[in-house]
Amino acid sequence: MEQTEIIGHIFKQQFEIEPEVICYAPGRVNLLGDHTDYNDGFVLPAAIDAGTTIAASRRDDDQVVAFAEGYSTNVDCFSLENIAFSHEEMWRNYVRGTLKCLRKSHTNFGGVNLAITGNVPQGAGLSSSASFEMAILKTIVALYQLDLDGVTAALMGQRAENEFVGCQCGIMDQLVSALGLEGHAMLLDCRSLTFKDAPIPDGMVILVVNSNVKRGLVDSEYNARRQQCEEVARILNVPALRDVSLEQLNGAKRNLSQEQYRRARHVVTENARTIATMTAMQTNDVKTLGSLMGQSHDSLRYDYEVTTKELDGLVCIINSVINDAGGVRMTGGGFGGCVVALIPAELEQAVIAAVEAQYSSQFGLEAEIYRCHASTGAFRVGNRNYI
Repeated sequence: MEQTEIIGHIFKQQFEIEPEVICYAPGRVNLLGDHTDYNDGFVLPAAIDAGTTIAASRRDDDQVVAFAEGYSTNVDCFSLENIAFSHEEMWRNYVRGTLKCLRKSHTNFGGVNLAITGNVPQGAGLSSSASFEMAILKTIVALYQLDLDGVTAALMGQRAENEFVGCQCGIMDQLVSALGLEGHAMLLDCRSLTFKDAPIPDGMVILVVNSNVKRGLVDSEYNARRQQCEEVARILNVPALRDVSLEQLNGAKRNLSQEQYRRARHVVTENARTIATMTAMQTNDVKTLGSLMGQSHDSLRYDYEVTTKELDGLVCIINSVINDAGGVRMTGGGFGGCVVALIPAELEQAVIAAVEAQYSSQFGLEAEIYRCHASTGAFRVGNRNYI
């Protein structure tokens, strides 16, 4: 049974009526450009074929009644006129924060019944939160026929996480969840919010391997890394590390601590790698693409210090199979989560076999492997008019 059928059935069970709309928004995997988004830099994510599905109906009052299958057995109920942070369950705050942000610019919507489900692995670095936010926005837009474009929706979702939930994420996750293109990654300029679509190279598949080392961005060192980058930008008197070249950074090294220098070096070199990866994808240059992915992982490991021994181990296992026929790197915020591999389709089974044979024996954990297809952004099921 597809997610749309499942959520329709859950909605009817919960509310004893048929849903008026069903909407979907994907998670994402980032092929290159980690921790560059909040530095006004460049990222190269792709929307994936796993996401959040919501069935909904309008109410004749200002109440929001939300049930999240797989997240909780409890129903959340609150008034649109009094949206407050919940200390009970975190999933509630993604609903509340997103609607609070929408309410600031769009007051012409009322109460809603929501049944929510998702198949993006939580805490794995595939952005279940942005998928959640974009699905909520798409649902309200569809129910109440609001005027909301994809970029504005993405900014709203980001603001909900930054100001309400308390995670200082960048804009990448929300934007690709809203506006991803089938069969493509997206080279996104996180300052101008302009983007170009990058074709996935011929004959290549995306494998995402979850290390099953769980992480929580709000409680991790993610926010600390962002603060370190902002400190370096202040010292160098620039708006963001996006504005710094490697030569400028090296010239200012004496004014920085070793840690500040390494954090900034990752961001500066990662921006350059991300742009170069777009070119490699456009020219179907898989060897260069793989090399850039490897350099990115090393930078995240040694300069940004956000990998784990398990993530490093997975990269080593996969590299031993693909050599220069593809690439693999940590993806997401780090401190656990996933690696992403772009590999020839003919090596897929060999990579899976190597991970299954070696990862558990080395680290005592079972990896979960997902074959991802670069997918489309948020849409109303049965009506693919994007946000």
